[in-house]
Amino acid sequence: MSAREIQDQKTIARELFVQQVAHANADASASPLRGATICSTTICSTKTRRDYTLDSTADEFCQAADTSLLPVIRGDAANLMRVLRQLEVIAKRQAPRIAFKAKGRILLLDLADILAVQAEGNYVSLQHRPNPYLVHESLSSMVEKLKPYGFIRIHRSVVVNISAVEEIQPLPTGEYRLRVKGGKEYLVTRTYKHNLRDLAQLWVGSERLRG
Repeated sequence: MSAREIQDQKTIARELFVQQVAHANADASASPLRGATICSTTICSTKTRRDYTLDSTADEFCQAADTSLLPVIRGDAANLMRVLRQLEVIAKRQAPRIAFKAKGRILLLDLADILAVQAEGNYVSLQHRPNPYLVHESLSSMVEKLKPYGFIRIHRSVVVNISAVEEIQPLPTGEYRLRVKGGKEYLVTRTYKHNLRDLAQLWVGSERLRG
């Protein structure tokens, strides 16, 4: 099962829970005995639908619900949480990894732990904390291989991991400076600044990326 399929399964599981809660709310609203104690909006708050993590328990899901409805939703919530935890285990087991030869050995690293890739002559340097690694490969080749895994090119000699970027700073020159986890900064040249739009799925507020 691919990482995308796992994420889709998680989304489906969460939506099933929300739907079941909504159905329970509708049934309870139709009952004179239960309807009087139900909140006017929904059984579970917005936080229940959106913000709970996989570490949440079924009981935490139900804490936001009217106590008269707990028997209705507790069983299904517990089953769905078990499915979500199983999917999380699978996702961790199948997290994308990179294999490369170094000092006569083949090393394997999680791609999520690589902050950036920099060209170093005929090599590239994998910026991995705490130790960078040199790999005999061209940056152009690395760009193509890493693009499906959330890496973008920001400079003729630098590729960064989208998930590692913490801050973007516009510069008077029309270029940008990125700060990644750990504090290291990289320059984004005008040639590649259009790739910055991939850093986030949603841009809000008055500030926009120029160009």
